[in-house]
Amino acid sequence: MNGPCTGLLLDFGGVISVTLFERHIVSEQALGLPVGALTWRGPFDPAGDQLWADMIDDKIAEREYWACRAAEVGRLFGEDWDMQTLIRRTRGPDANRHIRAEAERTIRRAKAAGRRVGILSNELELFYGRDTVEQLEILKEIDSIVDATHTHILKPDPRAYKLGCEALGLSPDQVLFIDDQSRNVDGAGRAGLEALQFDVTRPALSFAEAERRLGLEGRGA
Repeated sequence: MNGPCTGLLLDFGGVISVTLFERHIVSEQALGLPVGALTWRGPFDPAGDQLWADMIDDKIAEREYWACRAAEVGRLFGEDWDMQTLIRRTRGPDANRHIRAEAERTIRRAKAAGRRVGILSNELELFYGRDTVEQLEILKEIDSIVDATHTHILKPDPRAYKLGCEALGLSPDQVLFIDDQSRNVDGAGRAGLEALQFDVTRPALSFAEAERRLGLEGRGA
């Protein structure tokens, strides 16, 4: 389409919420572990995280990566953990503290400018749990949520993007899609959406580019 996108479709984990990698110190404190106990750093140290490299190379799925990490942490306590357990045990009393300030700003600016904003996630409720999802204030700003926890259609399946666009009431060429996983970004491009890869190591720059593509430059906060 000509001109800025009129819809914004966002991944949740990593884009709206900070990654677990970014809050290792907070997690270690919550779990009573010594500083540095959690050594896996994903995109912040790809050379030092072989499991992450395997995921990037499509040798394992993202869900498998996190299942392995959750089980690994659970073993420190002699327990069998899944990803939801890991998030519950490390999130603290307020799940909203882990939402990116840049994400809140861009979402609210987009909404104020009349853009429709949705979430397209592979595992929002699966990983975070319904109780945590219900606590998240930012979700009150969102027009639509398509979660593969319930649809069972995971990105980069083209049907996932179709569902996301339909939930926004927009055609794919009207929508900017943002995700931190390249396979999902590539899938969105093939499905006809404008796609932006989110860099979790430079979130402010990624959201600035998103605002440019949405035509939000020069607008108030």
